[in-house]
Amino acid sequence: MSHSTTTAPHRIVVLGAGYAGMAAAVRVARRTRRLGAEVVLVNPTSRFAERLRMHQTAAGQQPADLRIPELVAGSGVEFVQGWATAIDAERQELTLTAPEGVRTLAYDTLVHALGSATDTDVVPGIEEHAFTLDGQDAAERLAARLAELDAAGGGTVTVSGSGLTGVEAAAEIAESHPALRVVLLGRERPGSMMGPKARAYLDAALVRLGVEVRSGVEVTKVLPDGIELADGELVHSDASLWTAGVRVSRLAAEAGIATDEHGRVLTEPSLRSTSHPAVWAVGDAAAVRQSYGVLHGTCQSGIPTGMHVADQIARVLRGGAPKPFRFGHIHQPVSLGRHDGVIQFTRGDDTPRAFCLTGARAVAYKEFVSGSPAKTYRMSVRFDVPTRMMWARGGRRNGR
Repeated sequence: MSHSTTTAPHRIVVLGAGYAGMAAAVRVARRTRRLGAEVVLVNPTSRFAERLRMHQTAAGQQPADLRIPELVAGSGVEFVQGWATAIDAERQELTLTAPEGVRTLAYDTLVHALGSATDTDVVPGIEEHAFTLDGQDAAERLAARLAELDAAGGGTVTVSGSGLTGVEAAAEIAESHPALRVVLLGRERPGSMMGPKARAYLDAALVRLGVEVRSGVEVTKVLPDGIELADGELVHSDASLWTAGVRVSRLAAEAGIATDEHGRVLTEPSLRSTSHPAVWAVGDAAAVRQSYGVLHGTCQSGIPTGMHVADQIARVLRGGAPKPFRFGHIHQPVSLGRHDGVIQFTRGDDTPRAFCLTGARAVAYKEFVSGSPAKTYRMSVRFDVPTRMMWARGGRRNGR
């Protein structure tokens, strides 16, 4: 079923206003303006969640309060606040729980950009006893708990997951809350994907910040007051943060849209769904295969997928054939508190090059990376931002 009639414009619905979804919505609105297309952006909240700064919020800092309606102002994008509960891929409709109640929203083209969240099912107890960095509210709950521990004179904070998200969180908490003991737990050593120079710098920074690193351990359970390891050891924890692994929404799979074993939408090289031509997928919601493998979820790769899909939708509406998506990684930016950082530059397949930035230069670089998406959305309202400008933007990946 198509929304379009002889009088109705072609409706493009972007589901999810994360980094990739925002990029797709603003760009496709500009690219299809002369075609008379209607672009609707759907998100549960009106606040734009800067995932690159959630570790700062958790540590008690207050990043800018960015609002989606303000970021898309003047673009022609209509913002709809609502929580998607179902996709009817045959009728081409979404079911939304909105502030005014349950409603349906028809689409002619759907951009699936729901992103990912922390996988809280991997071991027992995460859902009940651990904090996550899944959005502003979750990060603020951890910040409140850390403030309680400070007021009580101290305590132990565990961070499970030694990927770059876990490293940034552990470093930020240790710097902002020096009275707290911070323990970083993971299967691999921090920075395992980096080159030896960057990895050595990261190790030294964690030592300087007082972060206790426990590598080669496997968490088997999260308890109200501790972490259980595979060898039976119990690590006391007054606040447990879980950053190991992600999962995506089941909406696409439940709708019968072809997905991989992780629930990510299977895509053609153009990022169009292999099973439903009206559906495109971007960011963490898409299984984006390149010559070196399937992309892992980061802002660095997510924003270019959103921009690419916007361009291809416009091409198709003009009668053209979509082009394949090509992406090469550039860097692995890591903040180590507010005053230190390390940037590992990479080859296109994300393997490390010899060169890295450290210290003050890395801080400036990382701040540029973290602040650039919102600026780009605003610029995209006024003119076409070249896709290559976004390929250097940052990101991080979760790991255990």
